[in-house]
Amino acid sequence: MTTVSSEPSTERVPGRAWTVRIIGHGRNSASVTCSTPACRMPPRSDDLAALRVFAARHAAAHAKAATVRPNAWCHCGSQRCGAHPEATSHCAGAVLMILRHDPVMRRVWSVEEVCEACAPLIPNATVLARAEQPRRTSDRLTAQAPASVRPRIASGFSAPPALGDGELPSVRRSRRSIQRSRPRRPSQSR
Repeated sequence: MTTVSSEPSTERVPGRAWTVRIIGHGRNSASVTCSTPACRMPPRSDDLAALRVFAARHAAAHAKAATVRPNAWCHCGSQRCGAHPEATSHCAGAVLMILRHDPVMRRVWSVEEVCEACAPLIPNATVLARAEQPRRTSDRLTAQAPASVRPRIASGFSAPPALGDGELPSVRRSRRSIQRSRPRRPSQSR
């Protein structure tokens, strides 16, 4: 009888990537392709707007279905950091799931597992998820609480952190605004 270990593997695995692409066919039609052969794509169409919506949703579905693996190598690093050739870095840090989409070209969506060092260097990348740190036994170290996740809002912006009961949001004021709000003393003439 074989037993299955419940401990996560510490062996490094290659970072995954999914690419969804719109390919034009002449002037009037296009189709959507996915790097995963098992994915079913819509037929060739002349409705480019509908194909863009489908491609964006398909990339989001890959990101939602995938769990970021803490033991994954940086996919960007495995490609010799070709996504950010101007900025050099050494792959390091936690594994993140990012979505790359160039709003100018609007034809390619990529979902990738990359490291914390490469993610901010990749143009048009949005961090979607972070790998959870493996929990350790209480006799060695106390369990680490997962990082709080901020709710996502349309257009890639994140919501402000939720305030507790009776808590007021902090307001930052510049020195000039503080100085302007003080009443001026009349100058005394001699």
